[in-house]
Amino acid sequence: MGPRVLFTAAATSYALNCGLGASVAAGVVHTGRFRWVHHALYIATSILAGTAVGVTVLRRGLGRAETDVRPAVALLPAAVPLTLIPRISARTRGHAALALVAAPFYAAALVLAWRR
Repeated sequence: MGPRVLFTAAATSYALNCGLGASVAAGVVHTGRFRWVHHALYIATSILAGTAVGVTVLRRGLGRAETDVRPAVALLPAAVPLTLIPRISARTRGHAALALVAAPFYAAALVLAWRR
């Protein structure tokens, strides 16, 4: 699987997770006993982002000069809010605000990944 696909999957997972979290917070969706779906999306988002960065760096390190590392560099700062978010209660505005801090990094990585 190429870096473009991985960055797209990571950004999509992030967007789905933010959408689900916002829907629950707004009372539009009630997950009840299915809160684990939000947690699973968080784990998937983190794994996909790490894999996208890792594959990009590995490809470049193996001599593929055509591999653009800019998407990986753009996504790296998202690791900070992703690491901190589990420590903040989901019932607070801080949880949502911290989740949104990562949005520009996912957007930039996605745009850079698909740029020719």
